[in-house]
Amino acid sequence: MPDPMRPRAALRTAVVWEVLKDALDRRVKNAQGAALEVLDSGGGTGNFAVPVARLGHRVTVVDPSPNALFALERRAAEAGVADRVRGVQGDVHGLFDVVEREGYDVVLCHGVLEYLEEPAAGLDNVVAALRPGGILSLLAAGLGGAVLARALAGHFSEAKAALTDPAGRWGEGDPVPHRFTAGQLGSLVGEAGLTVGAVHGVRVFADLVPGVLVDTEPGALDALLKLESAAAALPEFHSVATQLHVLGEKSGTPR
Repeated sequence: MPDPMRPRAALRTAVVWEVLKDALDRRVKNAQGAALEVLDSGGGTGNFAVPVARLGHRVTVVDPSPNALFALERRAAEAGVADRVRGVQGDVHGLFDVVEREGYDVVLCHGVLEYLEEPAAGLDNVVAALRPGGILSLLAAGLGGAVLARALAGHFSEAKAALTDPAGRWGEGDPVPHRFTAGQLGSLVGEAGLTVGAVHGVRVFADLVPGVLVDTEPGALDALLKLESAAAALPEFHSVATQLHVLGEKSGTPR
């Protein structure tokens, strides 16, 4: 799992990492064991890039923050994968100023789409970086989780606002410009020319459980991780997930 296997971080990354790792393994099998070229768009400090590089793949991280890229470089060096991780400054809209079109077997777009003014246009760029037969790993903010969180915090008017707002925002102070349902994300991926594969709900329960319970009750973290994993693929829980993870595949024969 991502270096993240620190207790609290594990709750945020475990489901996505397991799904991503399985997708990478399948793609490697199709490539007859060859290392993959992976693009992590908005990959920041390498929460996923470094673990992917540990599997033997070459990872390019594009991020607008020089500080994040500096931390990525240090993290990759500490993990012994500096030769397989490259960080370049840039963003989704200017992606092809810094990377090659159709240059990657797998593209990660985690926690990016919700901050783009035009999510569909940004996703089109990300998809254009994929080679034929390539895989997209898309992680974005879920609408239902935000509505539930505002309601449980007693902010009922904000919860209703998020529920009815086209962008899923609960008010002017909301730091997230867009939230999505599983159906909306699936439609975006399909409209970008990909076949939608697995859809998972992420942090279905983790953000609702008091931290003190997870940190102090013996076995609570492991039990919660297992619960998250069991619920993640069930469509009935997608509507209350804090994040949604979608795999998409580009048509064509892998190189």
